[in-house]
Parts: sequence; C-alpha cells; structure tokens
Amino acid sequence: SVLVKSPIVGTFYEGPAPGAAPFVRVGETVQPGKVLCIIESMKLMNEIESEVAGVVLSRLVQNGQPVEYGEALFAIAPL
Repeated sequence: SVLVKSPIVGTFYEGPAPGAAPFVRVGETVQPGKVLCIIESMKLMNEIESEVAGVVLSRLVQNGQPVEYGEALFAIAPL
C-alpha cells in the first residue's frame, strides 16, 4: 500500500467543515487529485490530495488531531 503523508505540521480534518461528511471513507476508491483531508496550518486550510488511484485501506489519524511533517495520514492500495 501507499502511505499518504502530511507535507506540513498542522491539524488534521477529515471534512470541509465541522459536522460535514468526510472527504473520503475507508473502502472508497479514489483517483489522483481527489481531496483526502485538510491540514490546517497557521490559519491556512491546505487540501491534501491523493497522488495515486486506489482504495482507501485506513485512516491513520483522528479528526482534529495534530500531525507532524511526514506523518502517515492514509494507507491506499493502488489499483
């Protein structure tokens, strides 16, 4: 599987707004460019996109959790 890692330090959000549906769910098929999550850093919302086509195997962090640079966010099985 491919690990999607955080390019920045910030706060992980699974959806576009509190209470909104997550961008992706485990088991969902994604294409390159599909937004997986948002990392908020210094009040900027950075969309993290999939770089591969595949199936989301797992989300490795919780909504609202702080993440470090290089921390794995998702595991994706390439198609």
